[in-house]
Amino acid sequence: MSGGGGTWEDSLGAARAVAAGDRVLVSGTAPLADDGGVSATDEAYEQTRAAFTEAVAALEPFGVGAEAVIRTRMYLSHVRDVEEVARAHRELFAAVRPVSTVVVTAGFVDPRVLVTVELEAYRGSERSEAS
Repeated sequence: MSGGGGTWEDSLGAARAVAAGDRVLVSGTAPLADDGGVSATDEAYEQTRAAFTEAVAALEPFGVGAEAVIRTRMYLSHVRDVEEVARAHRELFAAVRPVSTVVVTAGFVDPRVLVTVELEAYRGSERSEAS
């Protein structure tokens, strides 16, 4: 289990990341700063990059990085942001090509947040992709 100092970890009684066998799961990660403010601009692209940067950093204590990501989930508060979120995801994971899900929600606890992301990584030696 890994604590990443996330704003909600203590209040929820949750971990930022947990290893389960060969997998490492990273909980919902919003682009929040240590002081509780939003760490990125009010643009979905920048918020997505910031959230994924935090989420990938949560993998490091388990000895893996972005290259090990096999699943991503992106939760958006506005359908208008799909293209910008997709652009940020593509820039970060085009070489890795994880399976991905995009969901539009009614919003987040902090209304400044436009996107929250989750990751799942694989620490094993084999990974295959269907054609």
